[in-house]
Amino acid sequence: MLFDDDRPKKPATHELGSDLSMLSVDELRARITLLKGEIGRLEAEIEAKTESRGAAEDFFRKK
Repeated sequence: MLFDDDRPKKPATHELGSDLSMLSVDELRARITLLKGEIGRLEAEIEAKTESRGAAEDFFRKK
């Protein structure tokens, strides 16, 4: 194909430690947004697991 503009773009990915020198400012900002979203997802999972563990500990402590 001569024109790939109509093709869906691959989702942005980031590999820790990868070379950043060839990325544009917009690409770097996109990676920051991607990573901030992933950090939020990780923090939410930690919170859910912490709450779940606390609830389990409370349940077994009462018995």
